[in-house]
Amino acid sequence: MPAKKTSESKEKEMSPGEKKAFHQGALTTLIGERNELIRVVQATEQLMQAHIEELKKLGVKFQEAPKE
Repeated sequence: MPAKKTSESKEKEMSPGEKKAFHQGALTTLIGERNELIRVVQATEQLMQAHIEELKKLGVKFQEAPKE
C-alpha cells in the first residue's frame, strides 16, 4: 500500500496558479469566519450589558474592570 502524501507534498505538486487560488480561497473563508466571530462577540457583549444594567437598577454594584 503506498504511503499517503502529506499536504506539503501536495502543495509542491500544485502549479503557482493553483497555490494562489488555494491561499486566496483559504483567506476568503477565514475572513468570513472572523466576521462571524466578531458578530457573535458583539451580540454577547450587548446581552451582557443589558443584564448588567438591569442588575445595577436592582442595586448590584460592579467594580470597574482593570485597564490593560
